[in-house]
Amino acid sequence: MCEANAYFVKEGKEELILEAVDKVESEGDHIKIENIFGEQKMVHGRIRSMSLVNHRIVIAE
Repeated sequence: MCEANAYFVKEGKEELILEAVDKVESEGDHIKIENIFGEQKMVHGRIRSMSLVNHRIVIAE
């Protein structure tokens, strides 16, 4: 499976936003993420890094 956990970095600290993310969409200055259960979150920021092998998406302010 290729789901990833999404984290938000603020002031050097990572906070888990959503687990089992399978969709990432850019909407202006926001990132919309959705997991395999249909749960969605909208985050103000930009993608800092993605590692699908390590199942991690990092979003920064």
